[in-house]
Amino acid sequence: MQSKRFVKIYRQSLIKKNLELRSRIIQAIRIYFQDYGYLEVETPCRIPAPAPEAYIDAEVSGSWFLHTSPELCMKRLIAAGYPKVFQICRCFRQNERGSRHLPEFTLLEWYCTHCDYRDLMDQCEDLIQRVACDNGFKDAIIYQGERIELSSPWQRMSVAEAFDAFASVSISDALLSNTFDEVMACEIEPHLGRQAPLFLYDYPASKGALARLKPTDKSLAERFELYISGLELCNAFTELIDTDEQSKRFEAENHERSLAGKHLYPNPEKFLKALKHMPETSGNALGIDRLVMLFADSIHIDEVVAFGPEEL
Repeated sequence: MQSKRFVKIYRQSLIKKNLELRSRIIQAIRIYFQDYGYLEVETPCRIPAPAPEAYIDAEVSGSWFLHTSPELCMKRLIAAGYPKVFQICRCFRQNERGSRHLPEFTLLEWYCTHCDYRDLMDQCEDLIQRVACDNGFKDAIIYQGERIELSSPWQRMSVAEAFDAFASVSISDALLSNTFDEVMACEIEPHLGRQAPLFLYDYPASKGALARLKPTDKSLAERFELYISGLELCNAFTELIDTDEQSKRFEAENHERSLAGKHLYPNPEKFLKALKHMPETSGNALGIDRLVMLFADSIHIDEVVAFGPEEL
């Protein structure tokens, strides 16, 4: 009697096309930045002090931490005289797990001197259009049955305009009641980037811990996020380069952490010293996993990564 052979079907076998697409997307990103004179850099992922932020929790690694982004070290490179740098790296954050979140994820981060956040909107738009074109998507993608037009110009909407259009409370009431993030996630974000990508810009000053304030309105931070089909893809801003102001903001963020009963982070002193020598700069952090989700038409982040944490 002939014996039957059973072949195990691995999850990874079912998402091979997505992982191949992921590889091509990362290659296209690297070529884009090389074409525009950016230097690809690598910085340590284990650091003595992360940037203190109230709602981002770093993984502890001995007496140090795994970085939540390569931001601090990359800005030190800018201060040391590197005008254009980019990095694709793994980052780590506690309490991040869901259909769109991983505790270990892949981030594209880039910095450019002598430009502001509006310049970076243009560059971000150009980058994603190039990636789409290089992977056969041309002027549009289909995500969960919805056609997203990628041709220029992309939509731009201020946070204040988004609250007026979609929120059940005013932006001032949301800030006073400490429900700004909840209103953004539940009431506003699902409407953003439908049919075409949308840049949401000019966040309240309290929501831009490392961002420069607008010279014409100190209540606003020069920060933007990109949304496509309700999915947040990146966080960018014109960098704050005032050492004293940045120190005060770090103290305020640690105070918020203390009130929430969270671990307090040491001041990143070497970063603060380097900030004195940093020219006008803008930076952007874009989630590679979520970008691949869009192009792969995937609703769950596990569909575009080789291993989720539960598989290890």
